Amino acid sequence: MTEPCDLPAVEARRLIGRKSLSPVELLESCLRRIEAVNPAVNAMTAMDIPAARGAARRAEAAMMRGEDLGPLHGLPLGVKDLDETAGLRTTYGSPIHRDFVPQADCGMVARCRAAGAVILGKTNTPEWGLGANTRNTVYGATGNPFDNTRNAAGSSGGSAVALATGMVPIATGSDTGGSLRNPAAHCGIVGYRPSPGLVTSEKRAHGWNNLSVLGPMGRTVADTCLLLSAMASDDAMDPLAYTLHDRAVRGKPGLFSPPRRIDLSTLRLAYSADLGEAPTEGLVREAFAKVVAACKPLFRDTADAHPDCTGADEAFEVLRATGVLNSHLEKVRTRPQDCGPNVHANVEEGLRYSLADHARAAALQTTIYRNFQRFFRDHDVLITPGITVSPRPWRELYPAQIDGKPTRTYFHWLALAYYVTLTGHPAVCLPVGLDGRGMPFGLQIVGPRGGDAFVLGVAASLEEAFAADPSLRRPVPDLGRLREMGPILSQPHAMDWG
Repeated sequence: MTEPCDLPAVEARRLIGRKSLSPVELLESCLRRIEAVNPAVNAMTAMDIPAARGAARRAEAAMMRGEDLGPLHGLPLGVKDLDETAGLRTTYGSPIHRDFVPQADCGMVARCRAAGAVILGKTNTPEWGLGANTRNTVYGATGNPFDNTRNAAGSSGGSAVALATGMVPIATGSDTGGSLRNPAAHCGIVGYRPSPGLVTSEKRAHGWNNLSVLGPMGRTVADTCLLLSAMASDDAMDPLAYTLHDRAVRGKPGLFSPPRRIDLSTLRLAYSADLGEAPTEGLVREAFAKVVAACKPLFRDTADAHPDCTGADEAFEVLRATGVLNSHLEKVRTRPQDCGPNVHANVEEGLRYSLADHARAAALQTTIYRNFQRFFRDHDVLITPGITVSPRPWRELYPAQIDGKPTRTYFHWLALAYYVTLTGHPAVCLPVGLDGRGMPFGLQIVGPRGGDAFVLGVAASLEEAFAADPSLRRPVPDLGRLREMGPILSQPHAMDWG
Protein backbone atom coordinates (compact mmCIF):
# COMPACT_ATOMS: atom_id res chain seq x y z
CA MET A 1 0.00 0.00 0.00
CA THR A 2 1.30 3.46 -0.94
CA GLU A 3 2.22 5.64 2.01
CA PRO A 4 0.53 9.06 1.87
CA CYS A 5 3.94 10.72 1.70
CA ASP A 6 4.65 8.89 -1.58
CA LEU A 7 1.52 10.19 -3.31
CA PRO A 8 2.04 12.73 -6.07
CA ALA A 9 1.22 16.19 -4.76
CA VAL A 10 -1.58 16.61 -7.30
CA GLU A 11 -3.20 13.36 -6.16
CA ALA A 12 -2.78 14.20 -2.47
CA ARG A 13 -4.38 17.60 -3.03
CA ARG A 14 -7.25 15.97 -4.96
CA LEU A 15 -7.87 13.54 -2.10
CA ILE A 16 -7.78 16.38 0.43
CA GLY A 17 -10.33 18.26 -1.64
CA ARG A 18 -12.57 15.19 -1.59
CA LYS A 19 -12.10 14.79 2.17
CA SER A 20 -10.52 11.39 1.47
CA LEU A 21 -7.10 12.29 2.88
CA SER A 22 -6.47 14.22 6.08
CA PRO A 23 -3.73 16.86 6.01
CA VAL A 24 -2.81 15.57 9.47
CA GLU A 25 -2.43 12.03 8.13
CA LEU A 26 -0.29 13.29 5.26
CA LEU A 27 1.96 15.31 7.56
CA GLU A 28 2.44 12.42 9.97
CA SER A 29 3.40 10.16 7.06
CA CYS A 30 6.03 12.70 5.98
CA LEU A 31 7.35 12.94 9.54
CA ARG A 32 7.69 9.16 9.77
CA ARG A 33 9.62 9.13 6.50
CA ILE A 34 11.91 11.91 7.72
CA GLU A 35 12.60 10.01 10.93
CA ALA A 36 13.42 6.85 8.99
CA VAL A 37 15.47 8.24 6.10
CA ASN A 38 16.79 11.72 6.88
CA PRO A 39 19.73 10.50 8.99
CA ALA A 40 21.09 8.74 5.91
CA VAL A 41 20.94 11.81 3.65
CA ASN A 42 20.63 14.93 5.84
CA ALA A 43 18.20 16.72 3.53
CA MET A 44 15.80 18.27 6.07
CA THR A 45 17.32 20.69 8.55
CA ALA A 46 15.38 23.05 10.83
CA MET A 47 11.83 21.94 11.65
CA ASP A 48 9.14 23.18 14.03
CA ILE A 49 7.02 20.04 14.28
CA PRO A 50 4.44 21.45 16.73
CA ALA A 51 3.85 24.42 14.41
CA ALA A 52 3.53 22.13 11.39
CA ARG A 53 1.07 19.91 13.24
CA GLY A 54 -0.95 22.94 14.23
CA ALA A 55 -1.09 24.10 10.61
CA ALA A 56 -2.13 20.63 9.46
CA ARG A 57 -4.94 20.52 12.05
CA ARG A 58 -6.18 23.91 10.87
CA ALA A 59 -6.05 22.71 7.26
CA GLU A 60 -8.06 19.64 8.19
CA ALA A 61 -10.66 21.74 10.01
CA ALA A 62 -11.05 24.02 6.98
CA MET A 63 -11.40 20.96 4.76
CA MET A 64 -14.10 19.47 6.96
CA ARG A 65 -16.00 22.78 7.07
CA GLY A 66 -16.12 22.78 3.27
CA GLU A 67 -14.25 26.06 2.91
CA ASP A 68 -12.64 27.15 -0.33
CA LEU A 69 -9.20 25.55 -0.37
CA GLY A 70 -6.03 26.94 -1.94
CA PRO A 71 -4.07 25.01 -4.57
CA LEU A 72 -1.55 23.75 -1.99
CA HIS A 73 -4.03 23.19 0.83
CA GLY A 74 -2.66 20.72 3.36
CA LEU A 75 0.47 19.84 1.39
CA PRO A 76 3.70 19.72 3.45
CA LEU A 77 6.33 21.97 1.89
CA GLY A 78 10.10 21.90 2.16
CA VAL A 79 11.67 25.37 1.92
CA LYS A 80 15.26 25.84 0.81
CA ASP A 81 17.36 27.28 3.62
CA LEU A 82 18.11 30.44 1.64
CA ASP A 83 14.53 31.67 2.01
CA GLU A 84 13.17 33.25 5.19
CA THR A 85 10.42 31.45 7.11
CA ALA A 86 8.65 33.23 9.96
CA GLY A 87 9.56 31.68 13.31
CA LEU A 88 11.72 28.97 11.72
CA ARG A 89 15.50 29.08 11.71
CA THR A 90 17.04 30.23 8.43
CA THR A 91 20.83 29.92 8.27
CA TYR A 92 21.72 30.28 4.57
CA GLY A 93 24.13 27.44 5.31
CA SER A 94 26.42 29.91 7.09
CA PRO A 95 27.68 29.88 10.68
CA ILE A 96 27.19 33.65 10.67
CA HIS A 97 23.43 33.02 10.78
CA ARG A 98 23.46 29.74 12.68
CA ASP A 99 20.77 30.97 15.10
CA PHE A 100 18.84 33.43 12.92
CA VAL A 101 15.04 33.14 13.22
CA PRO A 102 13.20 35.50 10.82
CA GLN A 103 10.14 37.37 12.00
CA ALA A 104 8.46 37.20 8.59
CA ASP A 105 8.29 34.99 5.54
CA CYS A 106 9.95 36.11 2.34
CA GLY A 107 7.42 36.89 -0.37
CA MET A 108 7.61 33.52 -2.10
CA VAL A 109 7.11 31.56 1.13
CA ALA A 110 4.23 33.84 2.10
CA ARG A 111 2.51 33.08 -1.20
CA CYS A 112 2.90 29.34 -0.67
CA ARG A 113 1.59 29.59 2.89
CA ALA A 114 -1.39 31.66 1.68
CA ALA A 115 -2.09 28.94 -0.92
CA GLY A 116 -2.50 26.44 1.92
CA ALA A 117 0.92 24.83 2.17
CA VAL A 118 2.03 23.45 5.53
CA ILE A 119 5.63 24.60 6.09
CA LEU A 120 7.24 21.38 7.28
CA GLY A 121 10.86 22.49 7.48
CA LYS A 122 13.97 23.81 5.78
CA THR A 123 16.07 21.91 3.25
CA ASN A 124 19.85 21.90 3.21
CA THR A 125 21.91 24.08 0.88
CA PRO A 126 25.57 24.89 0.31
CA GLU A 127 26.88 27.90 2.20
CA TRP A 128 25.01 30.90 0.75
CA GLY A 129 23.99 28.65 -2.14
CA LEU A 130 27.46 29.00 -3.67
CA GLY A 131 28.13 25.77 -5.51
CA ALA A 132 26.51 22.52 -6.51
CA ASN A 133 27.70 20.33 -3.66
CA THR A 134 25.27 20.61 -0.74
CA ARG A 135 27.68 20.92 2.18
CA ASN A 136 28.08 23.45 4.95
CA THR A 137 29.46 23.59 8.49
CA VAL A 138 26.10 24.35 10.10
CA TYR A 139 24.24 21.18 9.15
CA GLY A 140 26.87 19.14 7.29
CA ALA A 141 26.76 17.28 3.98
CA THR A 142 23.68 16.08 2.12
CA GLY A 143 24.00 12.72 0.37
CA ASN A 144 22.53 11.47 -2.88
CA PRO A 145 19.34 9.42 -2.34
CA PHE A 146 20.72 6.61 -4.51
CA ASP A 147 24.10 6.47 -2.72
CA ASN A 148 24.75 8.69 0.27
CA THR A 149 28.50 8.78 -0.39
CA ARG A 150 27.79 10.69 -3.60
CA ASN A 151 26.89 14.29 -4.38
CA ALA A 152 23.25 15.38 -4.48
CA ALA A 153 24.36 18.50 -6.42
CA GLY A 154 22.92 21.86 -5.47
CA SER A 155 22.37 24.38 -4.43
CA SER A 156 18.81 23.09 -3.97
CA GLY A 157 20.21 19.69 -3.03
CA GLY A 158 18.28 19.28 0.21
CA SER A 159 14.98 19.94 -1.56
CA ALA A 160 15.78 17.43 -4.32
CA VAL A 161 16.74 14.69 -1.85
CA ALA A 162 13.72 15.32 0.36
CA LEU A 163 11.47 14.94 -2.68
CA ALA A 164 13.20 11.84 -4.04
CA THR A 165 12.86 10.04 -0.69
CA GLY A 166 9.25 11.04 -0.01
CA MET A 167 9.90 13.39 2.90
CA VAL A 168 7.82 16.13 1.26
CA PRO A 169 5.56 16.17 -1.83
CA ILE A 170 6.74 19.62 -3.01
CA ALA A 171 9.75 21.82 -2.28
CA THR A 172 11.13 25.22 -3.20
CA GLY A 173 14.47 26.01 -4.77
CA SER A 174 16.42 28.71 -6.54
CA ASP A 175 18.69 28.75 -9.56
CA THR A 176 21.62 30.81 -10.78
CA GLY A 177 23.99 28.32 -12.38
CA GLY A 178 21.50 25.47 -12.43
CA SER A 179 20.62 25.11 -8.75
CA LEU A 180 17.10 23.88 -9.53
CA ARG A 181 18.15 21.73 -12.50
CA ASN A 182 21.44 20.20 -11.34
CA PRO A 183 20.11 18.52 -8.16
CA ALA A 184 17.03 17.41 -10.09
CA ALA A 185 19.34 15.63 -12.54
CA HIS A 186 21.41 14.02 -9.78
CA CYS A 187 18.45 12.93 -7.62
CA GLY A 188 15.80 11.86 -10.11
CA ILE A 189 13.16 14.56 -9.63
CA VAL A 190 11.84 17.58 -11.57
CA GLY A 191 13.38 21.03 -11.18
CA TYR A 192 12.09 24.06 -13.06
CA ARG A 193 13.90 27.33 -13.78
CA PRO A 194 11.20 29.85 -14.75
CA SER A 195 11.65 32.95 -16.86
CA PRO A 196 13.08 35.74 -14.66
CA GLY A 197 10.26 37.70 -13.09
CA LEU A 198 7.67 34.93 -13.16
CA VAL A 199 8.34 33.90 -9.55
CA THR A 200 9.04 37.30 -8.08
CA SER A 201 11.63 38.03 -5.42
CA GLU A 202 11.88 41.17 -3.37
CA LYS A 203 15.28 40.06 -2.04
CA ARG A 204 17.67 40.38 -4.99
CA ALA A 205 20.19 43.09 -4.25
CA HIS A 206 20.81 43.58 -7.98
CA GLY A 207 17.17 43.76 -8.94
CA TRP A 208 17.65 43.90 -12.71
CA ASN A 209 20.08 40.96 -12.79
CA ASN A 210 18.33 38.01 -14.46
CA LEU A 211 20.74 35.28 -13.35
CA SER A 212 19.09 34.29 -10.06
CA VAL A 213 15.49 33.05 -9.94
CA LEU A 214 13.23 31.20 -7.52
CA GLY A 215 11.38 28.12 -8.71
CA PRO A 216 9.50 24.91 -7.91
CA MET A 217 10.58 21.28 -7.56
CA GLY A 218 8.47 18.13 -7.52
CA ARG A 219 8.51 14.42 -8.27
CA THR A 220 6.41 14.92 -11.43
CA VAL A 221 5.90 17.72 -13.90
CA ALA A 222 2.29 18.15 -12.77
CA ASP A 223 3.38 18.49 -9.13
CA THR A 224 5.99 21.07 -10.13
CA CYS A 225 3.35 23.01 -12.08
CA LEU A 226 1.02 22.93 -9.10
CA LEU A 227 3.65 24.57 -6.90
CA LEU A 228 4.50 27.07 -9.65
CA SER A 229 0.84 28.12 -9.78
CA ALA A 230 1.16 29.29 -6.17
CA MET A 231 4.67 30.75 -6.43
CA ALA A 232 4.07 32.87 -9.53
CA SER A 233 2.94 36.40 -8.83
CA ASP A 234 3.42 40.05 -9.61
CA ASP A 235 5.34 42.17 -7.11
CA ALA A 236 6.30 45.78 -7.75
CA MET A 237 9.35 45.30 -5.48
CA ASP A 238 10.88 43.02 -8.13
CA PRO A 239 12.02 45.05 -11.17
CA LEU A 240 11.90 41.92 -13.36
CA ALA A 241 8.23 41.26 -12.64
CA TYR A 242 7.33 43.17 -15.80
CA THR A 243 6.35 39.86 -17.40
CA LEU A 244 3.10 39.84 -15.40
CA HIS A 245 2.13 43.51 -14.93
CA ASP A 246 -0.44 43.13 -12.17
CA ARG A 247 -2.00 40.04 -13.70
CA ALA A 248 -3.72 37.98 -11.02
CA VAL A 249 -1.84 34.72 -11.55
CA ARG A 250 -1.76 33.20 -8.08
CA GLY A 251 -4.00 30.15 -8.07
CA LYS A 252 -5.53 31.06 -11.44
CA PRO A 253 -6.82 27.77 -12.91
CA GLY A 254 -5.19 26.65 -16.11
CA LEU A 255 -2.37 29.19 -16.32
CA PHE A 256 0.33 26.70 -15.30
CA SER A 257 -1.51 23.87 -13.56
CA PRO A 258 -2.42 21.40 -14.92
CA PRO A 259 0.39 21.42 -17.49
CA ARG A 260 -0.59 22.28 -21.03
CA ARG A 261 -1.16 19.32 -23.37
CA ILE A 262 1.39 19.45 -26.21
CA ASP A 263 1.37 17.38 -29.39
CA LEU A 264 5.06 16.55 -29.75
CA SER A 265 4.54 15.37 -33.32
CA THR A 266 4.04 18.98 -34.40
CA LEU A 267 7.35 20.22 -32.95
CA ARG A 268 10.89 20.59 -34.26
CA LEU A 269 13.37 19.18 -31.73
CA ALA A 270 17.01 20.16 -31.46
CA TYR A 271 19.41 18.17 -29.30
CA SER A 272 22.95 18.82 -28.15
CA ALA A 273 25.20 16.90 -25.76
CA ASP A 274 27.36 19.90 -24.92
CA LEU A 275 25.93 23.13 -26.43
CA GLY A 276 29.25 23.27 -28.27
CA GLU A 277 31.24 24.35 -25.22
CA ALA A 278 30.37 22.40 -22.06
CA PRO A 279 32.83 19.76 -20.73
CA THR A 280 30.39 16.82 -20.88
CA GLU A 281 31.52 13.45 -19.49
CA GLY A 282 31.51 10.49 -21.89
CA LEU A 283 29.20 8.52 -19.60
CA VAL A 284 26.69 11.38 -19.76
CA ARG A 285 26.95 11.56 -23.54
CA GLU A 286 26.13 7.85 -23.75
CA ALA A 287 23.06 8.19 -21.55
CA PHE A 288 21.94 11.25 -23.49
CA ALA A 289 22.25 9.43 -26.82
CA LYS A 290 19.81 6.77 -25.59
CA VAL A 291 17.28 9.41 -24.57
CA VAL A 292 17.65 11.21 -27.90
CA ALA A 293 16.98 7.94 -29.73
CA ALA A 294 13.77 7.52 -27.74
CA CYS A 295 12.73 11.13 -28.45
CA LYS A 296 13.25 11.10 -32.21
CA PRO A 297 10.09 9.14 -33.15
CA LEU A 298 7.96 11.48 -31.05
CA PHE A 299 8.76 14.74 -32.87
CA ARG A 300 8.08 16.12 -36.33
CA ASP A 301 11.73 16.87 -37.04
CA THR A 302 14.94 16.42 -35.07
CA ALA A 303 18.38 17.92 -35.55
CA ASP A 304 21.72 17.76 -33.77
CA ALA A 305 22.02 21.52 -33.31
CA HIS A 306 22.52 24.21 -30.71
CA PRO A 307 22.74 28.01 -30.42
CA ASP A 308 26.18 29.61 -30.61
CA CYS A 309 27.33 29.86 -26.98
CA THR A 310 30.81 31.20 -27.67
CA GLY A 311 32.02 33.22 -24.70
CA ALA A 312 29.37 31.90 -22.32
CA ASP A 313 31.88 30.69 -19.73
CA GLU A 314 33.57 34.08 -19.56
CA ALA A 315 30.27 35.96 -19.46
CA PHE A 316 28.79 33.88 -16.67
CA GLU A 317 31.96 33.90 -14.59
CA VAL A 318 32.18 37.69 -14.59
CA LEU A 319 28.47 38.45 -14.20
CA ARG A 320 28.10 35.92 -11.40
CA ALA A 321 31.11 37.44 -9.62
CA THR A 322 29.40 40.84 -9.57
CA GLY A 323 26.61 39.49 -7.39
CA VAL A 324 29.04 37.57 -5.20
CA LEU A 325 31.07 40.69 -4.44
CA ASN A 326 27.96 42.65 -3.56
CA SER A 327 26.71 39.95 -1.20
CA HIS A 328 29.86 38.50 0.33
CA LEU A 329 32.89 40.82 0.06
CA GLU A 330 32.22 42.42 3.44
CA LYS A 331 31.83 39.02 5.15
CA VAL A 332 35.18 37.81 3.82
CA ARG A 333 36.87 41.01 4.97
CA THR A 334 35.36 41.14 8.45
CA ARG A 335 34.61 37.49 9.31
CA PRO A 336 36.94 35.37 7.16
CA GLN A 337 36.98 32.57 9.72
CA ASP A 338 33.21 32.14 9.24
CA CYS A 339 33.41 31.87 5.44
CA GLY A 340 34.04 28.57 3.67
CA PRO A 341 36.37 27.87 0.72
CA ASN A 342 33.75 28.59 -1.95
CA VAL A 343 32.95 32.02 -0.49
CA HIS A 344 36.65 32.93 -0.34
CA ALA A 345 37.29 31.61 -3.86
CA ASN A 346 34.34 33.52 -5.29
CA VAL A 347 35.36 36.82 -3.71
CA GLU A 348 38.99 36.42 -4.76
CA GLU A 349 37.86 35.71 -8.32
CA GLY A 350 35.56 38.72 -8.39
CA LEU A 351 38.30 41.08 -7.22
CA ARG A 352 40.39 40.11 -10.24
CA TYR A 353 37.86 41.49 -12.70
CA SER A 354 37.69 45.06 -13.95
CA LEU A 355 34.86 47.25 -15.18
CA ALA A 356 36.10 46.50 -18.71
CA ASP A 357 35.66 42.78 -17.98
CA HIS A 358 32.10 43.43 -16.84
CA ALA A 359 31.32 45.45 -19.94
CA ARG A 360 32.60 42.66 -22.17
CA ALA A 361 30.66 40.03 -20.21
CA ALA A 362 27.41 41.99 -20.54
CA ALA A 363 27.98 42.33 -24.29
CA LEU A 364 28.68 38.59 -24.60
CA GLN A 365 25.50 37.81 -22.68
CA THR A 366 23.50 39.96 -25.09
CA THR A 367 25.09 38.29 -28.12
CA ILE A 368 24.32 34.81 -26.77
CA TYR A 369 20.75 35.86 -25.99
CA ARG A 370 20.28 37.01 -29.59
CA ASN A 371 21.85 33.78 -30.85
CA PHE A 372 19.17 31.90 -28.90
CA GLN A 373 16.42 34.01 -30.49
CA ARG A 374 17.68 33.19 -33.99
CA PHE A 375 18.01 29.53 -33.07
CA PHE A 376 14.41 29.26 -31.87
CA ARG A 377 13.13 30.54 -35.22
CA ASP A 378 14.13 27.17 -36.69
CA HIS A 379 13.59 24.91 -33.66
CA ASP A 380 10.73 24.72 -31.17
CA VAL A 381 12.49 23.03 -28.27
CA LEU A 382 16.06 22.17 -27.29
CA ILE A 383 17.23 19.25 -25.14
CA THR A 384 20.59 18.63 -23.48
CA PRO A 385 21.83 16.53 -20.56
CA GLY A 386 20.79 18.07 -17.25
CA ILE A 387 24.36 18.18 -15.95
CA THR A 388 27.80 17.38 -17.36
CA VAL A 389 28.81 14.55 -14.99
CA SER A 390 27.37 11.56 -13.16
CA PRO A 391 27.18 12.05 -9.36
CA ARG A 392 30.63 11.93 -7.76
CA PRO A 393 31.62 11.53 -4.10
CA TRP A 394 30.45 14.51 -2.05
CA ARG A 395 33.86 14.74 -0.42
CA GLU A 396 35.10 16.04 -3.78
CA LEU A 397 34.22 19.71 -3.40
CA TYR A 398 33.94 20.02 -7.19
CA PRO A 399 35.18 18.14 -10.28
CA ALA A 400 38.66 19.49 -11.03
CA GLN A 401 38.76 17.33 -14.16
CA ILE A 402 36.19 15.81 -16.48
CA ASP A 403 37.44 12.90 -18.56
CA GLY A 404 40.99 13.98 -17.82
CA LYS A 405 40.54 17.60 -18.89
CA PRO A 406 40.84 20.39 -16.28
CA THR A 407 37.78 22.49 -15.54
CA ARG A 408 38.02 26.30 -15.73
CA THR A 409 36.43 27.04 -12.35
CA TYR A 410 34.86 25.17 -9.46
CA PHE A 411 31.48 25.64 -11.17
CA HIS A 412 32.51 24.90 -14.80
CA TRP A 413 30.85 21.48 -14.53
CA LEU A 414 27.51 23.32 -14.41
CA ALA A 415 28.00 24.85 -17.86
CA LEU A 416 25.07 23.09 -19.55
CA ALA A 417 22.76 24.85 -17.11
CA TYR A 418 24.40 28.26 -16.84
CA TYR A 419 24.63 28.80 -20.60
CA VAL A 420 20.83 28.76 -20.55
CA THR A 421 20.73 30.95 -17.43
CA LEU A 422 22.46 33.75 -19.33
CA THR A 423 19.61 33.96 -21.85
CA GLY A 424 16.66 33.98 -19.44
CA HIS A 425 14.99 31.15 -21.32
CA PRO A 426 12.83 28.79 -19.22
CA ALA A 427 14.23 25.30 -18.68
CA VAL A 428 13.09 22.17 -16.89
CA CYS A 429 15.08 19.10 -15.83
CA LEU A 430 13.11 15.87 -16.28
CA PRO A 431 14.24 12.55 -14.73
CA VAL A 432 14.76 9.95 -17.47
CA GLY A 433 16.10 6.75 -15.95
CA LEU A 434 19.62 5.91 -14.88
CA ASP A 435 23.07 6.36 -16.38
CA GLY A 436 25.70 3.66 -16.87
CA ARG A 437 26.70 3.85 -13.19
CA GLY A 438 23.13 3.28 -12.01
CA MET A 439 22.70 6.90 -10.93
CA PRO A 440 19.84 9.20 -11.95
CA PHE A 441 20.03 10.90 -15.33
CA GLY A 442 18.21 14.16 -16.04
CA LEU A 443 17.19 15.72 -19.34
CA GLN A 444 17.29 19.53 -19.64
CA ILE A 445 14.44 20.83 -21.81
CA VAL A 446 14.80 24.44 -22.93
CA GLY A 447 11.93 26.46 -24.34
CA PRO A 448 11.69 29.72 -26.28
CA ARG A 449 11.74 33.14 -24.63
CA GLY A 450 8.76 33.43 -22.29
CA GLY A 451 7.61 29.90 -23.09
CA ASP A 452 7.09 28.73 -19.52
CA ALA A 453 3.75 26.97 -19.99
CA PHE A 454 4.94 25.55 -23.31
CA VAL A 455 8.17 24.00 -22.04
CA LEU A 456 6.41 22.50 -19.02
CA GLY A 457 3.85 21.02 -21.40
CA VAL A 458 6.63 19.47 -23.47
CA ALA A 459 8.15 17.99 -20.33
CA ALA A 460 4.79 16.57 -19.24
CA SER A 461 4.28 15.01 -22.68
CA LEU A 462 7.73 13.39 -22.59
CA GLU A 463 7.11 12.19 -19.04
CA GLU A 464 3.88 10.56 -20.21
CA ALA A 465 5.56 9.03 -23.27
CA PHE A 466 8.33 7.49 -21.15
CA ALA A 467 6.12 6.36 -18.24
CA ALA A 468 5.78 2.76 -19.45
CA ASP A 469 9.52 2.30 -20.08
CA PRO A 470 11.46 1.34 -16.91
CA SER A 471 14.68 2.58 -18.51
CA LEU A 472 13.29 6.07 -19.11
CA ARG A 473 10.79 6.84 -16.37
CA ARG A 474 11.62 8.48 -13.06
CA PRO A 475 13.92 6.26 -10.99
CA VAL A 476 13.00 5.61 -7.35
CA PRO A 477 15.71 5.16 -4.69
CA ASP A 478 15.90 2.01 -2.59
CA LEU A 479 15.13 3.44 0.84
CA GLY A 480 15.96 0.20 2.64
CA ARG A 481 19.43 0.14 1.12
CA LEU A 482 19.83 3.82 1.87
CA ARG A 483 19.06 3.28 5.56
CA GLU A 484 21.55 0.41 5.67
CA MET A 485 24.31 2.80 4.56
CA GLY A 486 24.02 4.49 7.95
CA PRO A 487 23.91 8.17 8.98
CA ILE A 488 25.77 10.41 6.59
CA LEU A 489 27.05 12.60 9.40
CA SER A 490 29.06 9.64 10.69
CA GLN A 491 31.12 9.70 7.48
CA PRO A 492 34.51 11.47 7.68
CA HIS A 493 34.44 15.23 7.02
CA ALA A 494 30.64 15.41 6.80
CA MET A 495 30.73 18.51 9.04
CA ASP A 496 33.88 20.20 7.73
CA TRP A 497 35.69 21.02 4.50
CA GLY A 498 38.19 18.16 4.63
